[in-house]
Amino acid sequence: MVLYTTAVLLVLLAILLVNMFKVLREYERGVVFFLGRFQDVKGPGLIILIPFIQQMVRVDLRTIVLDVPTQDLITRDNVSVRVNAVVYFRVLDPQMAINNVESYLEATSQLAQTTLRSVLGQHELDELLSERDRLNRDLQGILDQQTDDWGIKIATVEVKHVDLDDSMVRALARQAEAERNRRAKVIHATGELEASSKLKEAAEMLNEAPNALQLRYMQTLTEIANDKTSTIVFPMPINLVESLSEIMKTKAPKD
Repeated sequence: MVLYTTAVLLVLLAILLVNMFKVLREYERGVVFFLGRFQDVKGPGLIILIPFIQQMVRVDLRTIVLDVPTQDLITRDNVSVRVNAVVYFRVLDPQMAINNVESYLEATSQLAQTTLRSVLGQHELDELLSERDRLNRDLQGILDQQTDDWGIKIATVEVKHVDLDDSMVRALARQAEAERNRRAKVIHATGELEASSKLKEAAEMLNEAPNALQLRYMQTLTEIANDKTSTIVFPMPINLVESLSEIMKTKAPKD
């Protein structure tokens, strides 16, 4: 009987010691309650508690990576997409994180899902694809503001994937091809405009110097003569004919 009593006492003592001494790591804090009332935030290191009178809840202060499940939403231009994201956050105030919300991890996850749908649904598809950084900042600001009462700091929100159905992917491919064709036509038209402007300047300069025009014609004849062609059809400029006529008249013997 004495051995049985001693064994029971040893077991009770072991239970008391386990409940009395707690060790918190550097990244942990303990929210201590005294008879159900908040008492203090302790840690890190060795924490001594009064068994059955004081209770402690551990809180991790490290950055938590929260994967937001894929959400179905409709954009402002009535396109159905599937979007998922990742949220990085950490606990700044352990007391608020424990006392103000039942489960800060679950609450943050649910809030991130609803915010993702409501915010991204206000934008068009082109904005979701091209303005990812701005949307991430908007999501981070909204979540950070709403989680202040929970003692949580939202560090970063990143939209990972925007999934479209096959028909929308084909439509975007046709749109991209049309955009490339439009740019090619604009570039070609710009080149034609610049070329015509330069040709106009060249024509004005040659018109001011008839001799330069004649030299240009002679140079063109030389270039054509180098080709292996049997027949050359070349328009004779009127100015050149008039110049040759004047030269012949000047050299003609006088009666």
